[in-house]
Amino acid sequence: MTTINMHDAKTQLSDLVARAEAGEEIVIARRNKPAVRLVPVEGAGAASIREARKLAPGRFARLRSTMQESDWFAPLPEDELQAWEGKHSLDPDKSDR
Repeated sequence: MTTINMHDAKTQLSDLVARAEAGEEIVIARRNKPAVRLVPVEGAGAASIREARKLAPGRFARLRSTMQESDWFAPLPEDELQAWEGKHSLDPDKSDR
């Protein structure tokens, strides 16, 4: 069991949370008297949070079913390539290309 004072706990909070998630018992004291115990929430440790992020579908997950891997590497059509290069830009220097 580790006891740490309130001021140090504020400056080391991220580290203390990681240590508690790893199973260490952390007690935070106020004026050298134990006040609270830092414990992980059951089932919400760092490993399970990482797993949830890994498994959560991304913003563009729906595109997986509509696009083939070869689509990512196919050359752009000429009109789209010109648009990327500024053909439709309001900047007169770019629209002359």
